[in-house]
Amino acid sequence: MTATVTAPTGASPARRDHQRPALRHRLAERGIDRTLVLLVPGVLFIVLLFVYPFLYGLQLSFQPQSGGGFLANYKAFFADPYQRNTIWLTLRLGLPAAVLNVVVSVPIAYAMRGAFRGKRTLTTLLVLPITLGTVLTADGLLNYLGPNGWFNRVLTGLHIVDQPVTLIHNYTGVFLSLIITGFPFAFLLTSSYLSGIDPSLDRAAATLGAPALQRFSKITLPLLMPGLAVTFCLSFVLAFSVFPSAQLVGNPSGSTHVISIAAYHAAFDQFDYSMGSAVAMIMAVVMLVIIGLVLAGRSRLYVGSTSGGKG
Repeated sequence: MTATVTAPTGASPARRDHQRPALRHRLAERGIDRTLVLLVPGVLFIVLLFVYPFLYGLQLSFQPQSGGGFLANYKAFFADPYQRNTIWLTLRLGLPAAVLNVVVSVPIAYAMRGAFRGKRTLTTLLVLPITLGTVLTADGLLNYLGPNGWFNRVLTGLHIVDQPVTLIHNYTGVFLSLIITGFPFAFLLTSSYLSGIDPSLDRAAATLGAPALQRFSKITLPLLMPGLAVTFCLSFVLAFSVFPSAQLVGNPSGSTHVISIAAYHAAFDQFDYSMGSAVAMIMAVVMLVIIGLVLAGRSRLYVGSTSGGKG
């Protein structure tokens, strides 16, 4: 009787499974870790409060209340010069305000980089308007810059002017409100970006004989420009979405009839929520175009390290 012996052709399935890396190790190799679960609340928050309302408003804008096709709301907006002009009026307010806030914040933040006596007090005074809000700021401007306000009383009392200067219920009042409420954000952001630039770079240039102005223009400013681009984008979004100031210290039916007011009137005065959503979508597109242009220019700026040393 002859016994037949079969040679093993390989490891058993159980052994092959035992040698295979665990699932969590395979996921870790692809950058997926258990800590990603911590992102779930944040993702849900963004979806529920930002993504869903945006998509709902977008589809609502293509459902005109009076019919005429899914683009009827957009055609009606651009066909009406009064409505179409709101884009220009809002840009005319938002762009200069954002630029001025960023430009003014740079020298102030640069001068306050080092430690000096009273720095905390001065910083608190500069960011104090954040705590006031747009409504309280507008109320202060009405009392201070109004025809019977302190500013005009001083001018007329000193016989500098014969009649009170009109500084509210027009473009000037809204612009001043945007500067007061927007500057603290620009200052804080600029200060944070400046704190990321290694001061030893400036000191090294000083030891080589470079004057202060040249050190700022050749070293600090190029390293700061990418951060200033982001600061401008955030300041522009804050200024472009102006609404309370345009109502309280502006002329909402004239020189400060901004696009947010147009959306509010369509939705809550005319009860045409579809048209209000369309105006809001146009507003979002204009902001995204400006931000896209700025970020495209930012990609051409310096993107290396802002710290000293090797690497």
